[in-house]
This record gives sequence, structure tokens and C-alpha cells, in this order.
Amino acid sequence: MEKILLVEFGKRLKALRQGKSLKQTDMAEIMGITSRQYQSYEYGEVNVPATTLNFFADFFGVTTDYLLGRGE
Repeated sequence: MEKILLVEFGKRLKALRQGKSLKQTDMAEIMGITSRQYQSYEYGEVNVPATTLNFFADFFGVTTDYLLGRGE
């Protein structure tokens, strides 16, 4: 179940990033992390810390529930 949630989160994150015409490297730079660290979020490879989840929600203007696949 957890992997399904991570994959859904990654899909939504990617779509939001692309909607702003940003590259993965752009997001990594904005966040102050490596490109590989950012990619691990989009690829659903790691759990996302709550502070990072909140950052994404604020940055993209969506709810954390949406990012987690709990809402449309």
C-alpha cells in the first residue's frame, strides 16, 4: 500500500512541476537539495518528510491531501 501512495505522490508532483514549466534540477535548486534527492521524491523511492510535503503543497498551491492522492 505504501509504495502505491508514493508512486501516486510522485505522479502528482511531476505533473505540478511540469505545469510550472520547471525541470527537476530547477526544483532541486529551489529546495537546496541535489537533483537526485528531488528525483527520489518524483520516482516514489522515499517517504517524504512532513516539512517537505508542506513545502510542496504551499509552492504548488495544493493541499497535502491532494499530493498524497487523497483528493482530486
